[in-house]
Amino acid sequence: MFYPLIRSLLFTLPAEQAHHISMRCLSVACAIPPLKRLIAQCCRFPGDKGKNVFGLPFRNPVGLGAGFDKNAAYLRELKALDFGFVEIGTVTPLPQKGNQRPRLFRLPADKALINRMGFNNDGMDAVKRRLAKWNDEEGTAEENKMIIGGNIGKNKVTANEEAWKDYLRVFRHLHGEADYFVINVSSPNTPGLRALQEKEALVKITGMLQEFNQGQTKPKPLLLKIAPDLSSGQLDDIVDLTRKIPLSGLVATNTTIERNMLSKNSLLKSDQIGAGGLSGAPLRSMSVQVLQYLKANLGNEIPVISSGGIMSEADALERFDLGAELIQIWTGFIYNGPFFVKNIGQATQSSE
Repeated sequence: MFYPLIRSLLFTLPAEQAHHISMRCLSVACAIPPLKRLIAQCCRFPGDKGKNVFGLPFRNPVGLGAGFDKNAAYLRELKALDFGFVEIGTVTPLPQKGNQRPRLFRLPADKALINRMGFNNDGMDAVKRRLAKWNDEEGTAEENKMIIGGNIGKNKVTANEEAWKDYLRVFRHLHGEADYFVINVSSPNTPGLRALQEKEALVKITGMLQEFNQGQTKPKPLLLKIAPDLSSGQLDDIVDLTRKIPLSGLVATNTTIERNMLSKNSLLKSDQIGAGGLSGAPLRSMSVQVLQYLKANLGNEIPVISSGGIMSEADALERFDLGAELIQIWTGFIYNGPFFVKNIGQATQSSE
């Protein structure tokens, strides 16, 4: 296919610049109706793979993880690539620039990325305007609907003791526009954020959000995104939390701060890059282990969206076999290209 050539050209550019250029090009193409139809036809997920998960009709089970379209700026383009769902964000109450560039790095030898973006986003007001416009244009019909998730976080300047207020502000603000929400306390790129994965902090945040949520005419599914680096004790706390609050589902997992699974050359490059969350093929084993642990302790009590290290069709099938109701790709999309969703669908069809 032609994508390896395009990827080799894009990989000559800084990673963040390549991302913006490729999405602008896709946006220009999708602005031309015949080209958009051609793209949609070439990328179509095969067969009827729709499924209902936490009360929402997903047109197919392959989604795009948070961090790719932080500001809900490319929903039309991502729908043309036939993602079943897209998780926007992480969205914070106030706009923030994120960490200093460069902040996104490739490790091609290991099919991996390191990012330390730092929740760069346009803020909840701008995102709400875009989502409202998208919903108006798309209408309310469920046929071929692309589900939109809202990944929410706190501003960097907000102290952890006040973090629940930031999460609640964004949740309230976007509640009428997104289809489901994910609490992000597991990014390694906001100082101190992962401390919010401790039980006391999680009970405070999730409890306040659910108190508001359950008071609405139409409560929205509320999920929690967790890190792959949690101990079994911390995972047990997560399992306990899902039952007490309760939560609608879990997203497992975010990026990792571990580096010991990298090859020698990539490890040297990683040392030069410095801090950040590692994603891609090296994350696969850790994400699989977390998924297995959750399914062993939760069974089918709540759905799990599996994310992290899904770099091939075989990886996707493995997650479904292990009990994931949905999957999210991100780094695998960068390395495999625009037909990755379709290829996963074909592999799913062939395995039945």
